[in-house]
Amino acid sequence: QVHLVESGGGLVQAGGSLRLSCSASGRISRTNVMGWYRQAPGKQRELVALITSDGSTNYANSVKGRFTISRDNARNTVYLQMNSLKPEDTAVYYCDYQPFTGAPLTWGQGTQVTVSS
Repeated sequence: QVHLVESGGGLVQAGGSLRLSCSASGRISRTNVMGWYRQAPGKQRELVALITSDGSTNYANSVKGRFTISRDNARNTVYLQMNSLKPEDTAVYYCDYQPFTGAPLTWGQGTQVTVSS
């Protein structure tokens, strides 16, 4: 079983930056996919960015050029650097872990990001 703990959320003004971290512990597969999703009030959870254990990335169009996902495999930690934040980025951000395509996702508890205008 894998356990995820997120940190780094908070309140920031539009145009500002935040860095989220997600540390994984437990039975971590050597090859896996980790990423970030977000859910705003009244909306469905949506993909923000994914990164594979070999460093391949995928981003939602809404965050391309502003957000950067990275990972430290030695520490089983994934990061999300968020720049040029907009009020519409306000949401609870969730980290996820998937050992292989089609496997159930493991979720963190979420961290709140609030961007004021």
